[in-house]
Amino acid sequence: MDTSDVHLLSAGSVLPGPAVDNATLARHFSMDALWEQWVDTFIGTRSRHLAVDLSTGEVTHTLAALGAAAAQRALDRAAMRAEDVDILVMATSTPDSLMPATVNVIADRLGIDHVPSYQLQSGCSGAVQALDVARQFLSSGQYTTALVLGGDVVAPFYDVHVDLRKVPPNELVNFVLFGDGAGAAVLSRETAPGAAALRTVFTRLVGLGRPPGATLEWYGPVDRGREGPPAAEDYKAIEECVPVMAEEVLHELLDELDWHGDDIGHVLPPQLSGRMTAKIYERLGLKGHEVSCVAETGNIGNGVVFFQLERALGHLGPGERAVGISIESSKWIKAGFALEGV
Repeated sequence: MDTSDVHLLSAGSVLPGPAVDNATLARHFSMDALWEQWVDTFIGTRSRHLAVDLSTGEVTHTLAALGAAAAQRALDRAAMRAEDVDILVMATSTPDSLMPATVNVIADRLGIDHVPSYQLQSGCSGAVQALDVARQFLSSGQYTTALVLGGDVVAPFYDVHVDLRKVPPNELVNFVLFGDGAGAAVLSRETAPGAAALRTVFTRLVGLGRPPGATLEWYGPVDRGREGPPAAEDYKAIEECVPVMAEEVLHELLDELDWHGDDIGHVLPPQLSGRMTAKIYERLGLKGHEVSCVAETGNIGNGVVFFQLERALGHLGPGERAVGISIESSKWIKAGFALEGV
């Protein structure tokens, strides 16, 4: 499908509260300097923003509030109003509730009504899936402007009173790896100054027969007493598989578009952690500018791609090319997209 007439007009992102650095986490959880050094060395994420008050455990920001703020920022930058939006697509792994869908709560906050709305339940690559769904709707010619959102809030799963000395490694990493936030982008069949053409988008499930690399449970009244962590990561499997998959995505993007690595001016690599992102970028072997934020924001799941897009759009001149890669470890999804300044 020819997608050259689909353009990324703008992007916006929002973070909750002040940055929480590793020293602050160490003090709060009564961890020693060696733990803080372990986070700096092996995770490489220096800070993150949390939608929960560490001192009280109170949730301070909802995903709907963050998403609405990010969406308004994206709309303002595109010089668009809520009534200009023809369709909404959102991706998240942590909706505020099972019903109503968070995308519809956001639409209500923005004053958007009488348009199709979709919410995708997915991990990090859900952001690219949302871009793909919106792109296909716009390419059909039925709609002109799409508001695409993504974000996650891990606050409901974040136990501020836990004794981290007793937490196993597959759960411990979640306390330092992830952050909260939301992002949005405006896609259109029309173009504008500073826009970028969305040349291609793809997502592909590649988890047949493979155990999940990440799990996030949803506990209801019947199973609240069951054993097992609400969230866990197989970080060793992620370290082993994600760089390889990221390289595969890059080659597939380049082959599809008949682009060469030297043509890429901006690279949006997976934002798993500061250390992992640096490792992946080095493996890709591209000379383009690395567009990353994870070391300061933490892994924001479905929001992180929009944070990258917000940064990239301001530097993507006419004819300049960018590639974005996202790998989801929950059941292993490869995803990527390519942009070209217009």
